[in-house]
Amino acid sequence: MSWTCPNCDRELPWKDYRHYCARVDLDSLFEGRSQELVLAFDKILAEVADWPKVLVGVTPNCIVFTRRVGFLIIKPMKKELDLKFYSAAVNPEKPVIKSVAVGKKFENHIRINSVEDIKPGLFVYLRESYELS
Repeated sequence: MSWTCPNCDRELPWKDYRHYCARVDLDSLFEGRSQELVLAFDKILAEVADWPKVLVGVTPNCIVFTRRVGFLIIKPMKKELDLKFYSAAVNPEKPVIKSVAVGKKFENHIRINSVEDIKPGLFVYLRESYELS
C-alpha cells in the first residue's frame, strides 16, 4: 500500500519513506535537452511505469522509480540519459558502462543517447532490478 506525502504530494511506498520532499516539475529536468532525449525517456517511462506497484518520483536531478525501494534512477545529462539500476551479479559487458558492488547487489550504469539505444535487452536489465527491489 502506498502513501502520499502531505508536504510534496509524492506517492511513496510507505509512510516515513525517506525522500526529497519538495515539488519538482519533471519537465524542468529536460529543459535545454534534445527532443531525442525526451523521446528516449518517454519510451522507458511508458514501459516501466506500467509494471505493478511502480511509483515514479522527481527530484531536482533525477527521476526515481521505486517498488519497495528504488530500482531505477534516470538522470538527464546534457546529451544523454544515465540509467542506474541494480543486479544480483556484476554486468561487465556493454551496454553497461559501470558495474560495482553495493552491499549484496551491484549498481550498474547505462548511457542512452537516443531512442535507437533502447533495445529489448535493456528492459531485461531493468526488470531484474525491479524484481530485486
